[in-house]
Formats: sequence, structure tokens, C-alpha cells
Amino acid sequence: MQPTLDRDRLCINTLRTLSMDAVEKAKSGHPGLPMGAAAMAYVLWTRFLRYNPANPGWPARDRFVLSAGHGSMLLYSLLHLTGFDLPMEEILRFRQWGSRTPGHPEHGLTPGVETTTGPLGQGFANGVGMALAQKYLSARYHRPGFAILDYRICALVSDGDLMEGVSSEAASLAAHLKLGNLIYLYDQNSICLDGPTNKCFTEEAGKRFQAYGWHTRSIDGNDLEAVTSALEEAARETSRPSLILARTHIGHGSPHKQDSSEAHGSPLGAEEVRLTKKNLGWPEDSSFLVPPEALSHFRKAKETGAQLEQGWEQLWRGYQKAFPAEAAELERIWKGELPEDWDNSLPTFGADAKPLATREASGKAIAALCSKVPQFLGGSADLGGSTQTYVKGLPDFSAENYQGRSVWFGVREHAMGSMLNGMVLSGLIPYGGTFLVFSDYMRPPIRLAALMEIRPIYVFTHDSIGLGEDGPTHQPVETLAALRAIPHLVVIRPADATETVEAWRVALRHRGGPVALILSRQKLPVLDRSVFPKAAALERGAYILSEAKGGDPRALLMATGSEVSLALDAQKLLESGASPLPTRVVSFPSWQLFDRQPDDYRDRVLPPSLTCRVAVEAGVSLGWERYLGPVGAFVGMKGFGASAPIEDLMRHFGFTAENVAQRARELAASRGH
Repeated sequence: MQPTLDRDRLCINTLRTLSMDAVEKAKSGHPGLPMGAAAMAYVLWTRFLRYNPANPGWPARDRFVLSAGHGSMLLYSLLHLTGFDLPMEEILRFRQWGSRTPGHPEHGLTPGVETTTGPLGQGFANGVGMALAQKYLSARYHRPGFAILDYRICALVSDGDLMEGVSSEAASLAAHLKLGNLIYLYDQNSICLDGPTNKCFTEEAGKRFQAYGWHTRSIDGNDLEAVTSALEEAARETSRPSLILARTHIGHGSPHKQDSSEAHGSPLGAEEVRLTKKNLGWPEDSSFLVPPEALSHFRKAKETGAQLEQGWEQLWRGYQKAFPAEAAELERIWKGELPEDWDNSLPTFGADAKPLATREASGKAIAALCSKVPQFLGGSADLGGSTQTYVKGLPDFSAENYQGRSVWFGVREHAMGSMLNGMVLSGLIPYGGTFLVFSDYMRPPIRLAALMEIRPIYVFTHDSIGLGEDGPTHQPVETLAALRAIPHLVVIRPADATETVEAWRVALRHRGGPVALILSRQKLPVLDRSVFPKAAALERGAYILSEAKGGDPRALLMATGSEVSLALDAQKLLESGASPLPTRVVSFPSWQLFDRQPDDYRDRVLPPSLTCRVAVEAGVSLGWERYLGPVGAFVGMKGFGASAPIEDLMRHFGFTAENVAQRARELAASRGH
């Protein structure tokens, strides 16, 4: 070790070499970003961020998001060195089975990882959601002298993050909302996976962000004092988010691969690692070396963090004494609990209720929940009037009122989905609404929410060809099947207003993944629950809505959403006339909830011996085969829809009681019934 290496450079090179060694040992990974961004990450983590390694969940901590998740070894090195519960054994097992150091950071697996990142742009927008949540919580709960949640959201973003469209959507909204609690370090190394960014990315990013309304500053990312000064300046900027454009060198220190795409996504190679260490003044034959002086300096974070949290605890005790009701409410939020009476004002619908679109019933439920659940808020991607997701009588969330409950996300479905994830990770129960067909715009954050097993709630309306004249561009015939394919995502398509209210009950109680509510544009009959079973049965995913008359069922109709009433009408036709066919109707709002039920319940609803089964849904059949069995029939879509009045569409595509009944009779005849 060269004696001239000062402590700061010693620490920075410890980050670089740990990252190099881990990638080299794993024979896969991304060494370039950790090496290039190490200096500014070191300044951020040792001079600026407020956190406590002993308590990664401390409510008042600053949040750090590694949006450039491919550089995960930089974050793992920081977590290990500063004293989080990530021992060297886990660094040695980078990217290996069962380790807490996967290829890209995963929330819930590694202490200190605030969100799962890797798909570029997602962390950028997650951070905006976190910033929105902080503004809401601080506006609602801060009192003079008690700024108990005065934290910031910091992120490290890359060229690739800024190329992705979701970051543009989120950046635009962040500036509009004046989220001055956002500070992003842009690792401007000008290299992407395929080569220099000037092959495809020559815009002046600083000017773009200034046009959005961000505060910007350009620095040398290896100048420690410049990084410090830029962070301090950004912290003083309270009405604008900040982007610090830091010029860095990917693969910093590598004699042959610095400033080259070869350092981006592959190990440097044993010889290049040796030469890089020599170039950095590091022992050439060392492996996973952490000099005691560097470790001692990094580990000061434990003492500093304990002091920060201790000071906050004193403030918190004063807050509890002065504002006991607010403190109790906050503690419930931090525990993920709901108020005792959270659902007692949800709407009910009697036997005399007029037909109602499930989106309308959902809107009534949202309003009731906002009045009872303080952590519940959300909005729409410029479709609030159509999705019924804006709450009348309550203020909008805005830069002028951070306590508002309806968020105007604008035509930004992708950013909305990603921001919802950041809001959930901040303790809120957020919802976001758009047309079902546009859920494709936000599929990446839906998938990441499912991967993290966190619970945003999606309100997807205009759920089928039933939206009519808008035509096939807006008719989501294949979308339900695509959403149902995502593990941990619970998809619920309620049959009427009462099932919709129960769907909201399930969504608020649910844990372990997101929930998608699939709602109708058109009005649907409200089923008389004095005749039919209580809608609370929805929580089981499927239930017998109407049992066969005149004997054991010889046919079974399954349906979801708007097609349930159609199945009931078909049942009447089947059980009338000269040759009645006793038919059971099953309301089937959620495959995922049904599949979680015990075998005996599922067999009671869908008896294995009852093979004459017809499913009815205004979408494609993909996936229904698991419930239809080898001989069942499907009444649904085989292609795209068309632009026409709903009545014409339903008749043309076979969504009539007569057609469903005919299919059931044909199937029964073929089965010898």
C-alpha cells in the first residue's frame, strides 16, 4: 500500500476494489459503474446521508435509491462497510444462489435496499413517489417544532436511466409538484452497454432538466469537495428537485478498460484487475481487502446513525406527548395497520338499487376509504372522471397543498405505476387509475411491485369490448390474461356494485403483492343479495352464485365481471322449457384468490365430476383451460373488437344469453347429459 494514499482515497478505492473482486469472483456483473461512481457515493454516504445501519427502517432516515441497479456491488459495498447486516460472507457470494447480494438490488432481501431496481428508469420514478409520500406525511403530521419526518430522497442515476421514457414522465411531474426533497446524482460516464452514448444520446441533459423546472449543477464526480458543495447546495434548494450532473469515468483506474463499454457489463478479467489495483496503488495480489483504516472510517456511520436516531427519538417522545392522536396514527401507518373502523362507511347497495357501473361503485368506495384511512390516497393518469378515482369534496394533492388526496399524475401511466411503488415503500396505501388497456404502459412497475410483494392498488376501468364506440384500440381483449400471468398480482373483476365494495375490502387487507381491480364502464345490474349469496364470498375468489334448480347440476357456467349477469340469464334459459338442464352459476372474480383456497372448497365450487363447463368472459380464453378441463367450452374473444354501440358488439361477438345457453346444451349433449 502506498503511504501517500490519503484516507478518503483509501476508502474510495476500497469501494472500487471490493466491487471489482466480487464481480470477478462471480464471473459476472457490472464493475464499471461502481468504480466510476465510488467517489461521489463515498461523499454521499459519509458526509451527507442520514441513516442508522443498526435500524434500516428508521422512519426519519434519508432514502437512497440506486436507480442504476446494475451497479449493485457499489451499494452492497457501502452497506457492508458502513455496518449494515451484510457481512463479508455475502459479498463473497455475490450473484450466487441464496445470497443477499443478487445481481440487482432487491427490496426485502438485503437490509438497506429501499427498492428493487435494475430495469432502468424505475428507481428514478420510485424516488419521485417516495418524495411525494414524504411531502404528504410531513404536511399531515408535522407541527411547529416537530419536523419528525424531515428526510430527503437521494438517488444515483445513469445515462440509461435518463434515456428511458419513464424518467422523463417522472421528472416532469416532480418539478411540477416542487419536490425539493429530491436530490439525484447523475453518473455521467457517457458509456452504455453497446458503446459510447454519443451513438444515441447527445442531448444536453442539464438543459432538459432545467426546462422541466429542476435545479441543476455540473461537477467533476471525482472532485470530493465539488460533490460535497453540490449536495449542500441541493439541500438548500427546497422548492425544486435537484440533478447533479457528475462527470465520471466508467471503470475508473483500469488501464485498458476505463471509459470503455468493456467495463460496463462484464468482469474485467484477472489480469486487468491486477493491473487496475496496481494503478490505484493497491496490493496487486490482494483479494477483498478492506484496510482497517478504511473500515474504521466507514463504520463511524454506526455511531453517527445511533446519535441521529437517538436525537430523533427524543423529538418523537415530545411529539407523542404533545400530539398523542397523531402519533398513534403514525405508528399504525408504520406498522402497516388500518384504523379499527376503516371499512364501516363503505357503501351498501340494496335490492332496489339501480344498475351501476362497477367503476362508479368503486368511486363511492374510494371516497369512503379516504375519509377513514389516512395513508390511503391516489389518482389517475388524466382519466379521473372516467375511472372515478378523484374524490369530490377533498382537496387535490399539489405543490400548494401537500395534504390533498387526489393526485393528478397526468398522462403518465408508466410514471404513475412506478411512483405508486415508491409511495407504498414509504408506508402509504396508494391507488392509481387508468383504462385497462393502458395498463400495458405501466407493466414494468406492476411486475416490480409483484416481485417486491408490495401492495399498490390499480383501478383499471373500461375493462372489455363493453366500452363500445371507442373501438379496438381501447378494448383490452388480451390484457386480463397478461395481468393474470404475473406472480403475486391479485386480479379481481367484480360482477356488480356489491362485489366491487368487497373487492376494495380485500385490496385494503391484502398483503404480499399488488391488487388490480378490473371494472366496467357500462352499468351492470346490482344483484339482490337477499336472493343471492353475500358478496363477501368474493374473498374466496369464486363462489356458487346460483345453484341448479330441479336436481344436481349437470352444467356449470363460470363468469367474471359484466358477464356474470349474462350467465344468470343463460341459466334461466337452460332450466326452462321442455328439456331443462340443471345449471350452476359460479361468480369467478379472482383466479388468484380461488387458487389459494383449500382443495375441498375448490372441489365444492367446481366438482371434478361436473365436466360440462362453460366460461364466459369478454376477453381471450388463455388460462381458462385450468378451470374448464379438457372438454369445457369458452364464450369469449378470439380476436380484437370493433367500434360500435355496446349492444351491437355483444350480439356480434356472441355475448348473449341465447348463445351461452346453446353452447352449454351442445356441450351437455356431447357429454351424454
